[in-house]
Amino acid sequence: MRPVTERDIRMSFVNCTKGEAKRLAVPRDLATRPWDDLDFLGWRDPASPERGYLVAESGDGFVGVALRQAAPHAGHVRRSMCSFCLTMHTGDGVSLLTARRAGRNGQQGNSVGAYICTDLACSLYLRGKKEVGPGGRLHESLTLEEQIDRTTANLAGFLDKVVG
Repeated sequence: MRPVTERDIRMSFVNCTKGEAKRLAVPRDLATRPWDDLDFLGWRDPASPERGYLVAESGDGFVGVALRQAAPHAGHVRRSMCSFCLTMHTGDGVSLLTARRAGRNGQQGNSVGAYICTDLACSLYLRGKKEVGPGGRLHESLTLEEQIDRTTANLAGFLDKVVG
């Protein structure tokens, strides 16, 4: 992913108002992010842990989506798989994150959701730059490049549902 600026981020959001985009918490460490290892920029709001944000390249620009974490299930330890990068996590490592749809659909209360790595670090798990517990990354016959292509295709499918 090519580096983004705070202005790029705020201008990219498709499912919130300009005022909401202006007020959202943007990461302070943009200059030190491992851009060559990222397929998208994802982060959680430190002041509001149920909120997350995702910005991906799209054509000549970027598309940003505000996410909200569904209420976690209490009780048993479970193992879940991220629908973007196919990384397995135990406990709360994968969460249902929902995004209000863009435009009139979103104004009518429609949203889409996906089970995604709770910390939105899919790219780093995929490349082995961030550790996950035993069995978190299953052995695959696909090359890393093919796994990255699959992850970006899964991400694009989700963003198409938000924008469409």
